[in-house]
Amino acid sequence: MRVHRLHNSAASLGVCLRFSHATTPTNASRHIMNFASLMSAAISKTEKKGTPSKISSTESNSKYLKRSEVEAARQQSYLAEQAAREAERILKAEKKRKADDDETERNLEREAKRQRLAEESKKLRLEEEDREVRERRKRLGLPDLPTPSEGDDADKEETLPEIAVEEIEEEELVAKLRGLSEPTRLFAETHAQRLRRYYELKNPRPAVAISAALVTPTPDNPIPTTLVPVPEAEMKVAAALPPISDSAARLYLSRQLTSWITLVLREWSFALTGRADATKRTFQGQAAANSMSQAVAHLKPLYRKLEKSPTKPSELPDDLLAPLAEIVRAAQERRYVDANDGYLKLSIGKAAWPIGVTMVGIHERSAREKLHESDNKAHIMSDETTRKILQSIKRCLSFAQTRWPPDDMGQLMG
Repeated sequence: MRVHRLHNSAASLGVCLRFSHATTPTNASRHIMNFASLMSAAISKTEKKGTPSKISSTESNSKYLKRSEVEAARQQSYLAEQAAREAERILKAEKKRKADDDETERNLEREAKRQRLAEESKKLRLEEEDREVRERRKRLGLPDLPTPSEGDDADKEETLPEIAVEEIEEEELVAKLRGLSEPTRLFAETHAQRLRRYYELKNPRPAVAISAALVTPTPDNPIPTTLVPVPEAEMKVAAALPPISDSAARLYLSRQLTSWITLVLREWSFALTGRADATKRTFQGQAAANSMSQAVAHLKPLYRKLEKSPTKPSELPDDLLAPLAEIVRAAQERRYVDANDGYLKLSIGKAAWPIGVTMVGIHERSAREKLHESDNKAHIMSDETTRKILQSIKRCLSFAQTRWPPDDMGQLMG
């Protein structure tokens, strides 16, 4: 309708233009021509947009949505997206849980295998130690140890075959040990071992059985040995080293040395046992206990050498035995600085340690013979066993000066 009206207006305008051109002035005709051109442009623009029938069909096909419908569609898409994310998260969590369960199962299998191998290794080591003890007792002419019955478990607590043992409660046992002026607990001592110690204190063993009892390590004797300990009053080491021909004096010297080392280890064990539980659980407390355990393990070869040295001087030669006796004598007299000097002389010696090229010409140097002097030998470089023995002796000296401090503070080691 709008287009038809425009066409009718244009037609009537043309008639007016022709009429005005004939009757009106020039300015009026110019304005009418401008108006006609504007109307023609409007008609052409309307025709480009479409006919009235097309416009009405487009308007009838267009769809209008409510805001509530748009919001409902958005919520549905959001919920669907969140459900997909939740399903993906649950799937990942299930996969991770399954992987963690598999890793835990593998760790349990590895731990069980490690424990089984450790038990087998411990069993083999105990059998090897038992065989060595039996061979040593057979070589020294001592009676053989009784063979344990097959039904006994190796991990069972020891019992006294010759002394009637009755079970006593822990508190009562502690009270009885205090009544005997004995320590209530020793380092790494179990209730069965404490009970056995109490009955041994009440019924001491005969003197003939002392050497046999020393074969099994106890809190009083951490290192098993066939050397009978000497009383504390006779433990003082002589200044002069007995000759090799005097095997009896050499045997007595070996007993003195092992008795002093056993005394230090026993007092060390008492000191570690008397600490508070909170101190034992700290890193420093555990390190101190490990240090003592290592010293006990590393001093066992020294005891074996001292057992054989009276009959076989080559097991512990004089260049090792004499400085060791000097160190023990100085420690017994509480001259710990002198004992430390003896330890340094024994361990690193006074020999020159050449670095680099030692032979630079054909002529003999003046200090070359000092490199091969036996008196200046560094024994800590001999082998690993000797190094561990000397290190353990140094640890015993460090504890001895705290347990038996010197009267002269200048004799304290640094």
